[in-house]
Amino acid sequence: MVSTVVVLGALAAIVLTSSGWPEVRDTFFSWSHFKDSFPDVAKGFWLDVRIFVIVELVVLALGLLVALVRVTRAPALFPMRLLAATYTDVFRGIPTILCVYLVGFGVPALRLSGLPTDPVVLGGAALALSYSAYVAEVYRAGIDSIHPGQRSGALALGLTPTQATRYVVLPQAVRRVVPPLLNDFIALQKDVALVSILGPLEAFRVAQIEAASTFNYTPLIAAACLYLAVTIPLARVVDRLQARDLLRRSGGAPA
Repeated sequence: MVSTVVVLGALAAIVLTSSGWPEVRDTFFSWSHFKDSFPDVAKGFWLDVRIFVIVELVVLALGLLVALVRVTRAPALFPMRLLAATYTDVFRGIPTILCVYLVGFGVPALRLSGLPTDPVVLGGAALALSYSAYVAEVYRAGIDSIHPGQRSGALALGLTPTQATRYVVLPQAVRRVVPPLLNDFIALQKDVALVSILGPLEAFRVAQIEAASTFNYTPLIAAACLYLAVTIPLARVVDRLQARDLLRRSGGAPA
């Protein structure tokens, strides 16, 4: 307790006694600007939440599908495995912001009928493509971590290969990869702000507009607070799940 008070007190003293602190306080931590901008930023954040929830559901399904294709060993499905591996390598290698640019501006440029042109939809699709590649590898690692004896035992009991994967392998694999999946979704929650480069008025974009109109950056701090209100609880859930998994693996002994 004493060391914590000393360290935090020293850091606070360094910041608060610096010559530029009054200017920083007025520029980034103005209470009046915070109150004025927060309702509009919060309204924009509601769009972030909707995009995040929908994209998360798509990522869970698409990532699992890609992972299952990659772990299959049927010779006839080799072309599908090749496509799945190529998809994973490409979209894991492309920065997410570049993927948003390519999808958000490239798809409308094709001028093909039937393709969406809404920037919110295109931005969400770009995030889903990017994060599904990461999640697919998380799923694949979980599936590969299951001992082959589990599958062999299921087949010996009379289950078909599909049933063994569905009822024996996948439940154990998904349980093991929940913490890394939640870590990916924390990152996804933050990267939803990248959709703003396509024009939608989400939280970060609204904060930018407010900051540009008042020459004060406090609206960006308001947006940061909203993101933290979601990411910090998710981070604590991840910590709890990891601790519970470690306890289970250690046979119930305190970690």
